[in-house]
Amino acid sequence: MTLILFLSCVAAFLIPTGLALIDSMHFFQLNSYRFSTHLKWITENFHKYLSHYLFSVILLIVSLFSYRVDVKMGVTALLFLVAAFAERPKKAKKPLVYTPRVKRMLVTLGLLFAAIIAGSAIPLFRANHGSIAVFIVVCIYALAPFWVLVANLINIPVERIVNRYYTNDAKRILAACPDLKIIGITGSYGKTSVKYYLNTLLRARYNVLMTPESYNTPMGVVKTVRGSLRATHEIFICEMGAKWVGDIKELCDIVHPQHGVITSIGPQHLESFKTLDAVKNTKFELADALPQDGMLFLNNDDENIRAHGSKRPFISYGIENKSDYTASAISVSERGTTFTVTGPDGEKESFSTRLIGRHNVLNITGAIAVSNKFGIPLSELKGQVRRLEGVPHRLELKKKNGVTLIDDAYNSNPSGTKAALETLRLFEGYKVLVTPGMVELGEKQEELNREFGANAAKVCDYVVLVGKKQAVPIKAGLLDAGYPEKKIFVADTIEEALTHVYAIGSNGQQKIVLLENDLPDNY
Repeated sequence: MTLILFLSCVAAFLIPTGLALIDSMHFFQLNSYRFSTHLKWITENFHKYLSHYLFSVILLIVSLFSYRVDVKMGVTALLFLVAAFAERPKKAKKPLVYTPRVKRMLVTLGLLFAAIIAGSAIPLFRANHGSIAVFIVVCIYALAPFWVLVANLINIPVERIVNRYYTNDAKRILAACPDLKIIGITGSYGKTSVKYYLNTLLRARYNVLMTPESYNTPMGVVKTVRGSLRATHEIFICEMGAKWVGDIKELCDIVHPQHGVITSIGPQHLESFKTLDAVKNTKFELADALPQDGMLFLNNDDENIRAHGSKRPFISYGIENKSDYTASAISVSERGTTFTVTGPDGEKESFSTRLIGRHNVLNITGAIAVSNKFGIPLSELKGQVRRLEGVPHRLELKKKNGVTLIDDAYNSNPSGTKAALETLRLFEGYKVLVTPGMVELGEKQEELNREFGANAAKVCDYVVLVGKKQAVPIKAGLLDAGYPEKKIFVADTIEEALTHVYAIGSNGQQKIVLLENDLPDNY
């Protein structure tokens, strides 16, 4: 009878524990599978686990109480079922992706728990020691947020072997394509846009493969090469992201780019980089990896790129500063943008695009520079520039519920917020900003979000801030700039923010809503 009760207790335990483990695995994935990052996140977000810890304390008290073991097991089983309700899945912006790595960790956890539970059943066959078995099961549940870290540590050797196999396979595939031209693109911001634009322009003459969406990590690049690269491809455009010093070098060691583009350098991911100099050095790892005859393209309008300089020859592009490829005569309206590009030999060509904003002109000019150096005349690029489409969630124009939505939700940074506000300024109507602000800016985060608020005060008719903690510095910047507090609303979620936006009056004007950033669930 005692064994049956214990097995019933285990069955009830599996439901809330499994749900808690999946939740923790989700956040571990959002924290890039980094042990230190996730451990810090758990300590800083204790409030997210309040219900879990509350049930853990209650269960521990029950497990330690000295009444009959069979009653204790029954009560514990019932409490586990109640805990399952508290642990029920919550709607996620970006749900857990069951990658092979996640599946391997879940298998490891299953084997680990099976061994522990089997071991905890042994005391049942000894007089008066059934309480130990219940206590062990309860402790497993109590420590659920940390078990993924244990599984990750156990799996490190396996993950290294798997990653090495996939990486070597990708290198083998690339080595089998000796005529393939590889272009690496990196930057604190703008790299994905330049990648998409360059892909469209080069397709006028070449068979091109690019890393999709935001596949800019080693495993994302390896997956692209192994799954999509064919012998018929002539150019491979590889986006390269970085959060830590050495990340770009690691990517370059995999794909060995012959040519590179550095779109920008700014205070992005300062929590991991610590200093702006570390960001500069990491981005220029791409330049260091290029062969002697490779072409390096640099954004000449970026003060950090200019300040760092390059030890090797480079091709510059820009708007504000005289460059090898300079955009001028820029005319922007709600319908699109026209501009002129002057090449190194003085050749000029006028372009038009449905995309809006000077920042888009800068990114397009970078793509034009690379394409022209790959042998496509400026005149042939005019049609391709007209065909350019906005990159999803990067100042993407949409119509929703009668509102014009400028979707810039993918990410946000100091330069990007200025470009987004500049774009919002172009529109006629009732201008609304919806934002949770910027993150991963280290010690400068509060200062830069405060500055963001001050800039928004000059453009917006109404501001909706998302997240009470995130809103503090932005709201302070707005108020410091003399913005009326009655035109500021703080929402808990992006859904609540948009519901409020659709409900507010606009004095009969068309609402223009800028959605600047949408933080993932771990913020």
